[in-house]
Parts: sequence; C-alpha cells; structure tokens
Amino acid sequence: MNKLLLIALLFTSTTYAYSFSGKSKQIAVSPLLSSYYGIKNALVGADQPAAAQQANELVKAISTLDNSSLTGREFKLAKDLQENISASAKEVATSKDLGTQRTAFSALSLSIYRLAKVIKLSDQPVYYYFCPMKKSYWLSSEAAIKNPYFGNQMLTCGAVKEILKP
Repeated sequence: MNKLLLIALLFTSTTYAYSFSGKSKQIAVSPLLSSYYGIKNALVGADQPAAAQQANELVKAISTLDNSSLTGREFKLAKDLQENISASAKEVATSKDLGTQRTAFSALSLSIYRLAKVIKLSDQPVYYYFCPMKKSYWLSSEAAIKNPYFGNQMLTCGAVKEILKP
C-alpha cells in the first residue's frame, strides 16, 4: 500500500511540475507570422540585415500558405493578399536602406493584418498597433509597445488599435 501511495505521489508531483514548466502547451504561431515578427523585431533594433533575412523567410512561408479550407471570397482575398505580402517582403529583403525597409514594412503589416482577419495565424492574441508619427500599423505578439518605425528614437510610441483573439 505504501509503495502504491509513493508511486501515485511521485506521478502527481511530476505531472504538476511539468504542467508549470511551460512545456505542457506550446503556442502555435504560423511560420508566416513568426517571420513577420522577426522582421518587426529586427526593425525595432535597426538591424537591416536581420530584417532582410527574415523577409526572405517570409517569402518562403507565404508561398506555402494553405488556404484550401477557404471558400469563394475568402479564397480570392487570401490569394490577393499572398501576392501583396510577397511583394512587400521582397522589397524588405532586397533593400539595403533601413528607411526603405520600414516603408515596405508598413504595406506588409496592412496585408498581414488583413490576412489574419481571414486565416487564423496564431493560437495567441495578436496585437495590432498604430504609430501616429508614421501613420502606419504593425502587429506584435507582445502587449508591450516596441515601435519598428522609429526604433530607439521612439520605442514606446504607439497605441493598440485591436487585439485579434485566437
């Protein structure tokens, strides 16, 4: 009886510890959104080469996006947005100028937002921010504002306009 109680206690404590370790549930984020966040984070840090690298990853991810479950108008919208996203991401990827990358990122953000309204891209909230100085939007997985348009110059400038719920 004591052995059985000891085994049950050991099992319970292991399960309890595992559930709080953060490994019990992984948050699913599409490769497309993950690459987008990579571009955003690189622009926050004014890292032009990293933004270009992440934009190349986004171009790959958008070409493999599965929209087969969509019908009619949603399918056409998603297809059009895929083309816009690819074009904007290619502009970020090929530009050697941080300002040009940030301008292309603005168009990219709008297209990603519109796509996220049609296709579920994440199992966690997606924050949709607005930068009043640039008059542009961006998406983030974080509630904390980190402005990709001005980086350290105006890191916390912006406001949440919408939270896309999973």
